[in-house]
Parts: sequence; structure tokens; C-alpha cells
Amino acid sequence: MSQIARNLTDGMDGFFAGKRYLIHDRDPLYTADFLSIMADAGIECMRLPPRSPNLNAYAERFVRTIKEGCLEQMIFFGEDSLRNAIREFVEHYESTTKYPY
Repeated sequence: MSQIARNLTDGMDGFFAGKRYLIHDRDPLYTADFLSIMADAGIECMRLPPRSPNLNAYAERFVRTIKEGCLEQMIFFGEDSLRNAIREFVEHYESTTKYPY
């Protein structure tokens, strides 16, 4: 998990570049080392309260949608094709989704 945290917070092409918060569940994979690497990168980690499955409903719905609508429908040849497909799907999803707030 430490290596994943370093990859996510990489200044050049890390996913969390320019992000301020990480909202996560209480999975034991979020170790103290992982959280300290995130804090060093300036990302505030916030854990969801215990026994609160509905707080994560929008994220769960998005994960289900991208898996069914994109990832399970395609064969990817390398990381670049996967990243491009996800980027295009997210652009499409954001342009067609009406947020409830």
C-alpha cells in the first residue's frame, strides 16, 4: 500500500495531483504508513463512520456503472488504452448525469 500511495501522490502523473481530500472506508488496507504518505502530500484523509453503507452510495453506483458500461465490455492492450477509456467514460458520465445536489 505504501507504493500505491507514492504512485497516487506522484507530482507528475499521480491521480491525487491537485486534490485535497480522500474519503475512505474503514478497510485495514489504509495503514498508518499509507495515511502518512497522503498527509505528507497535503491530502487530508477522512474515514467514513462505522456502519454507514449509505454514505458511499454515489461512489458505489459510479463503480458499478463504469464496470458494467465500460470495463467489462472492452479488452485493453496496456495501461494507456485503459486510461483513455476511463477518461472518455468519465467525460461522458459527467455530461449525461444529473447530480442530486
